[in-house]
Amino acid sequence: MRDPEQPIALAAPATRQTLQARVTWGARTVTVGGDAPVRVQSMTNTDTVDVIATAIQVKELAQAGSEMVRITVNTPEAAQAVPEIRNQLDRMGIDVPLVGDFHYNGHRLLTEFPDCAQALSKYRINPGNVGKGDKHDRQFAQMIEAAMQWDKPVRIGVNWGSLDQELLARLMDENAQRKSPWQSRQVMYEALITSAIDSARHAESLGMAANQILLSCKVSGVQDLIAVYRELAQRCRYPLHLGLTEAGMGTKGTVASATALSILLQEGIGDTIRVSLTPQPGESRTQEVVIASEILQSLGLRIFVPSVTACPGCGRTTSTTFQELAKQIDDFLRAQMPVWRSRYPGVENLKLAVMGCIVNGPGESKHADIGISLPGTGEAPAAPVFIDGEKALTLRGENIAQEFHQIVENYIEKRFGSGQPNQHG
Repeated sequence: MRDPEQPIALAAPATRQTLQARVTWGARTVTVGGDAPVRVQSMTNTDTVDVIATAIQVKELAQAGSEMVRITVNTPEAAQAVPEIRNQLDRMGIDVPLVGDFHYNGHRLLTEFPDCAQALSKYRINPGNVGKGDKHDRQFAQMIEAAMQWDKPVRIGVNWGSLDQELLARLMDENAQRKSPWQSRQVMYEALITSAIDSARHAESLGMAANQILLSCKVSGVQDLIAVYRELAQRCRYPLHLGLTEAGMGTKGTVASATALSILLQEGIGDTIRVSLTPQPGESRTQEVVIASEILQSLGLRIFVPSVTACPGCGRTTSTTFQELAKQIDDFLRAQMPVWRSRYPGVENLKLAVMGCIVNGPGESKHADIGISLPGTGEAPAAPVFIDGEKALTLRGENIAQEFHQIVENYIEKRFGSGQPNQHG
């Protein structure tokens, strides 16, 4: 029986000590693993040969909060385009590291296009797609040698959609000899983990430093990802990249990614994450960055943008004003963050509340730095505004939304502006 005098334990993500890798471009260094924060990654979906379109999308992803951006390098033309993309980004003042995604011909592209190899900050190698038979080790070695030549870290990224079939066949044969054979899915798990770790050890045998190697074992099922990464984390100290591959689109992809990644991150597993979300028609590619950032912020692992608390609405909330205002404020904060990160240090810690009636409105508003409780059914047409836990004023009339918006901007300037003490931390 629980001791009633003991408080309920506070929930907090576990910690796991891994090696620390460094991904650099120019003066920008992104540390991964060790005691570094969990990093957000993303990937472009433009044709890499289209230098301008790719550079613009990389810029958008970086400004949304992506700390590394992966681009496809699949042809000689794409490899030739990489240095031009890097130059475009540098001219725009975007120093985000670029990761090259290689399959099948990476050994040739990294060897034949040294400017590409140098312009990238990290290489992603899929050991299932580096060649078969006696070509496998030789072509894998060529990629590792390029990484060492240019002092670039690598992510050895295994994917169950492109698993090394020779390795899988061998493990299947071994399983058939067991007195109690494993289930086929368990053999698949073992193949993923073995491929990743054996490849990492092979890279080390070629002279690569252990702290230059990251691993991933991507699958598309939530329970599969959890099972694989729990085991992978027990077997190695390499930094781990998390992500459901082919997570899907919309609600399905968002929920699946958030569920799987949150469970693992809470257990201290994962050093970088990506939400592989299929964009809705017309939807920005940056949505995958927003979701990844929200996962980390919801778990208390990172803080990227000010938080906006808003009620879901019910029969008491007759107006959509609070919904519109909450979205307007949230969109405004996100749009301003690329500028505010340098102009208003600490602004990401800001907490706002936009509530729709008197039930929870005043209480939530007092918990926030700035909160507003809009009138609901049968309530007086007045909106009390709370600042730093105290009622500051009451807004009335047709311009409540615009006036509250201005209050938020004024508060940010006063609290986080240049030369002002950050009393709220």
